[in-house]
Amino acid sequence: MSFEVAVTLDMSTPAAKRASYDLLVAQVRAVLEGERDWLANLAQFAALVHQSVPDLNWAGFYMARGEELVVGPFQGKVACVRIPFARGVCGACARTREIQRVEDVHAFPGHIACDSASRSELVLPVLAGDRLVAVFDLDSPLPARFDPEDARGFAAAVAVLAAGTDWP
Repeated sequence: MSFEVAVTLDMSTPAAKRASYDLLVAQVRAVLEGERDWLANLAQFAALVHQSVPDLNWAGFYMARGEELVVGPFQGKVACVRIPFARGVCGACARTREIQRVEDVHAFPGHIACDSASRSELVLPVLAGDRLVAVFDLDSPLPARFDPEDARGFAAAVAVLAAGTDWP
């Protein structure tokens, strides 16, 4: 199978952003078609998002292991390897299983600064049924980069990933 991301998603207006997330979901389906391996799917998903979504400096997964998260497939600078559920934005997402949208990471209590260039963050839980298997973490060098439409769009893409993957 040959697959290439043709364009960077357009986030300039609310309508363009919604259409871009619809395109991202379609691209996720295409990339995952015929493949259910969790490692392959997470690697492909992180690469697709990092190269097609503007204004990101990190996109990737932290895998749930007991009461901590361990870095998984990602695109960006070297990252923190382990994050306890009790710390940081990723830990808050793992603990609550709710999307965390942070406009200013420096104002978030207990923020873990893996990359000092990051200014805002969006973290989504990845669930296999009712079991937390990972969190999907997005960092941006722009303050307030992520809005509710971003959260909705990425939640739809993560849902396709979760449903199309065989988890360990």
